[in-house]
Amino acid sequence: MPEPLLRVDHLVKHFPLKRGLLGRAAERVHAVDGVSFELDAGETLGLVGESGCGKSTTGRCVLRLIEPTAGHIRFDGREVTAMDRGALQRLRREMQIIFQDPYASLDPRMTVGAIVGEALTIHGLAKDARTFEDRVVELLETVGLNADHRRRYPHEFSGGQRQRIGIARALAVSPRLIVCDEPVSALDVSIQAQVVNLLEDLQARFGLAYLFIAHDLSVVEHISDRVAVMYLGRIVELAPARALYAAPRHPYTEALLSAVPIPDPAARRRQRILIEGDVPNAIRPPAGCHFHPRCPQAFERCRSEAPLLKPVAAGQLAACHLND
Repeated sequence: MPEPLLRVDHLVKHFPLKRGLLGRAAERVHAVDGVSFELDAGETLGLVGESGCGKSTTGRCVLRLIEPTAGHIRFDGREVTAMDRGALQRLRREMQIIFQDPYASLDPRMTVGAIVGEALTIHGLAKDARTFEDRVVELLETVGLNADHRRRYPHEFSGGQRQRIGIARALAVSPRLIVCDEPVSALDVSIQAQVVNLLEDLQARFGLAYLFIAHDLSVVEHISDRVAVMYLGRIVELAPARALYAAPRHPYTEALLSAVPIPDPAARRRQRILIEGDVPNAIRPPAGCHFHPRCPQAFERCRSEAPLLKPVAAGQLAACHLND
């Protein structure tokens, strides 16, 4: 078997809360609590879950925009967590990010050309001004914008156009992996479809791998090859998209999918599963299975023993004692 492009093993990220006169961390937020997954070249892995479950933190730890507390991240066989600053900067040419908010992620004082071309300057990819201009124009046209847009400022564009600028910026260094951190959640539904279709076209053209973070399961189903479902810092199910949507093997996944609208009125309606209660406090997560306080099928073992993420069907993993 070939080495996966990205391998994450037992990733942990805890944020200390400073309390007391000496500023000691008396408590910690368990944002990511032992996450493991792999991503192949040219593949899209959807990462879904409720707000605050650790999706974005996982993506930023992969890029080391946030320093992990523990665990291993290997990109193309190289240990990312052990890289010094110079090696990490060189790695930035291969790993990029598209941010969630197209309004906050672009510097309003810079022209679009300067924003898209900034990475070219940082990494020394433009030998002269003409090469720089030609590459910026090429990138803008690749994402469906005009060459003249390079002289304008972000406030002159709509949300969908701004996100296209963010995509062009990510493409500037010809990366192999892009972390898409909820790239369409701030956009209108009609614009969401355009951006998702653009991402699919770019993936086919350049062989990109995506870690696609989202909470909209309809979008994730459309773009993902495999889907990982997170709950309170842990992956509770990981499966090919078609298998997960057809036959989920974790009660939390079942509940999420039951809330997805079905566009065809003639189709058989799903039975809506309501999850009672609130997401537990990430400072003091529940013992055993993190989902057990809200799970309608929980039993005694769930309250004391954390289930392992293990195979339950062909290519499908789930962390639930009901599958034993």
